[in-house]
Amino acid sequence: MHPIHSRTSSLISLAGGKSHRGVSTIGLISHIAILTAVLVIVVGSVAAQADDELEQLGAAEPTAESLDFFESKIRPLLIDHCYECHGEDSQESELRVDTLAGMLTGGLAGASVIPGKPASSLLVTAVRYHDNDLKMPPDEKLSDTQIADVIRWVEMGAPHPDANTVGPIVPRNEVDLEEGRKHWAFQPPVKATPPIGDASMDVPNPIDAFVLTKLHAEGLGPNPPADKRTLLRRVTFDLTGLPPTPEEINAFLSDHSGNAFAKVVDRLLASPHYGERWARHWLDVARYADSNGLDENVVHGNAWRYRDYVVRSLNDDKPYDEFVVEQLAGDLLDSGSDVELRHERLIATGFLVLGPKVLAEKDQAKMEMDIIDEQIDTVGRSLMGLTLGCARCHTHKFDPISHHDYYGLAGIFQSTQTMDSYETVAKWHENTIETPDQAEELKQHQQRIDDQEELISKKISDAKSKLDPAPDAADKPDEIEKRFPDETQAELTSLRGDLDRLKGETPELPTAMGVVDGDIADTAVHLRGSHLTLGDVVPRRVPEVLALDDQPVIPADQSGRLEFAQWLTDGRHPLTARVMVNRLWRGHFGRGLVPTVDNFGLKGSPPTHPELLDWLAIRFVEEGWSIKAMHRMIVLSQTYQQSSDFDASNAERDPGNQLYWRFSVRRLEAEAIRDALLAVSGQLDRTTGGNIMQYKNREYVFNHTSQDKSKYDSNRRSIYVPVIRNHLYDMFQLFDYTDASVLNGDRNTSTIAPQALFLMNSEMVSDLTFAMADRLLNDDADSAQRIQRLYLEAYGRPASDAEISDGVRFLSRFETILRENNVGSLSSESNPERSAWQAFCQAVVSSSEFVYLR
Repeated sequence: MHPIHSRTSSLISLAGGKSHRGVSTIGLISHIAILTAVLVIVVGSVAAQADDELEQLGAAEPTAESLDFFESKIRPLLIDHCYECHGEDSQESELRVDTLAGMLTGGLAGASVIPGKPASSLLVTAVRYHDNDLKMPPDEKLSDTQIADVIRWVEMGAPHPDANTVGPIVPRNEVDLEEGRKHWAFQPPVKATPPIGDASMDVPNPIDAFVLTKLHAEGLGPNPPADKRTLLRRVTFDLTGLPPTPEEINAFLSDHSGNAFAKVVDRLLASPHYGERWARHWLDVARYADSNGLDENVVHGNAWRYRDYVVRSLNDDKPYDEFVVEQLAGDLLDSGSDVELRHERLIATGFLVLGPKVLAEKDQAKMEMDIIDEQIDTVGRSLMGLTLGCARCHTHKFDPISHHDYYGLAGIFQSTQTMDSYETVAKWHENTIETPDQAEELKQHQQRIDDQEELISKKISDAKSKLDPAPDAADKPDEIEKRFPDETQAELTSLRGDLDRLKGETPELPTAMGVVDGDIADTAVHLRGSHLTLGDVVPRRVPEVLALDDQPVIPADQSGRLEFAQWLTDGRHPLTARVMVNRLWRGHFGRGLVPTVDNFGLKGSPPTHPELLDWLAIRFVEEGWSIKAMHRMIVLSQTYQQSSDFDASNAERDPGNQLYWRFSVRRLEAEAIRDALLAVSGQLDRTTGGNIMQYKNREYVFNHTSQDKSKYDSNRRSIYVPVIRNHLYDMFQLFDYTDASVLNGDRNTSTIAPQALFLMNSEMVSDLTFAMADRLLNDDADSAQRIQRLYLEAYGRPASDAEISDGVRFLSRFETILRENNVGSLSSESNPERSAWQAFCQAVVSSSEFVYLR
């Protein structure tokens, strides 16, 4: 009899002890928690052979000899080691092995036996102990002879006395495509006509027609428009991530034309800072980082090229469909003789490489599948709003995405070369992006090296010919050269020094993280997500529930990435446009029309305004996938331009502002806070693009053993600050920066004491507010005028009379206290007046008004 703990281990082992991403949970939580986790994880798991063949699955017609083998070798083994936990009285993980039907149907982890296929049978994997998370029996491994008998029995076709009584085996939890396609997100968008509303509704913008109709239906009314100063600050931060300058404020206030705000929007969309602002939103989705993270935290020395590609694409208003195709399959597009375009597209494929990887994983097959899994998960959530990665180990528990769907996509990415080497430390692929001039320069330099080596070789040969006696073939080169005349030896030393210098000066051709097609092949289903137990091979394809018009045709000699990308962006896909316009909406309002911006599946939140979402998605495609056009439509709406004032009556009916009766107050993101501090202090370096990393490509970056050369004291915009996984810039972490290891299209916004303490006490803020004080003191103006300028730059509005009066009084008293206490004598650089203004500036930028948008 097995002890209780053995039965527990048995369940854990058979179920896999894994999360849906294949990460072991054993040893991290209690036995009870493990059992709970396993049951949740494996419910809904589908058998590996979930296709037409499985329905006909059955054991081989037994012969007397084969039945004797089962009764003498296999049944006793099952009785002794398996029936206790998986028999008539107990079926842990819903698995029975005391009947043939039980083994063929399998438990929650899938079929335990597939006749004739020991490599695909979980029972064989379990008894072999090849998978650390699936070991049966759990207490002690079977003998080699017993294991060989199990393998032999499965190879024989699993002969069993019940063979004639077992009907067709139906796999567990097959995907119901018809039912799955009823979910709103899997149906094509329908372009409803914007509602007209009643005569009191002035709705030149279709967005407002949808929003106002719903507000009125709920007995709510919209807020009045925001004042011009508030609106300018709001839209300038939204579109560029920077505060408006006093000159921009004055220009807008003095423009009384009907299209004054539209002109502001056009100016901001044309600014190079627009691309920097909105690239950061996309980089959150692309899980951008300048280092690998995880075990071997080495530098992504060329990731910045992808970042700059995103900035350029947005500034150029590259159509979103083209933007997506380039990132998934830029290497497969025909760029003709346009070298610059070819390089741009190769750089774009860095999207598939940027994720963190366990570069020291000893099991190379596992590493490869883990990387593919990360790519599938990223592509699914970023472009389709679907958690496709959940189908690695089993059919998706909630969405109609099957185990086979996952491995159809896995074949596309397994046919893609993401890594050049899986040997520790593994190396990701980089494409060479040299110009013809750079290639010619390298060729000429290599020729100089070859010429120098030839000259050295000739000198040695000539010197050898003059030796008497002639050197023997067995003589070592060093010993031979010692016989040369001193001047010849000196000349060789000089020539070799020149050669070393030439080699050290060899031009390094530029490269960019990216992919190309690799060895083309379909991928087998991995039972429980493990490469150690393989099921049927699945042709490369897209998820069936979304293939409304049929599967795209994938060429036999290509990975299928291009066809996959074109299928995503053909304009008829039910998710691609919806997901992107929802991301844009979220960027402007702080919440998406679908609040779960990365999950449009059955467990995601439904849209608050489904007709509006569909109208925007179709309009997006109709306008050539123009992101800037979508920005323009959103920010020119009355919905966007209304005030953030509180209305008690509306708040009682809609406390969460789900229906957009007001503009929700939002805190600036970490990058915008930092950039605004640099801007108002006059310290912002507005140079665009390029690399400020101090590490070489693939060099070890911050971890517990390597030197930390991370520096964050640059005055460049925050998008150019290095993103080091496991060692993010402290300020960014403090203000809810993205994790950078996984995509996140919906950052959290917290309000915690350390944020205020940072603004009041940090060295960075102190330095910048001293710079602000110096700028103000350099003006030939009085205190009141300086305060007025400070408020205009920091808040986008003038100071009130009371604020000026309080400010002047504060400055006077602060300076007096410093002088009375001789604080100025503590340092030759101290200046009571300067210190007073610094303190005042710090108080201004530490306020909520500076870090929040109204």
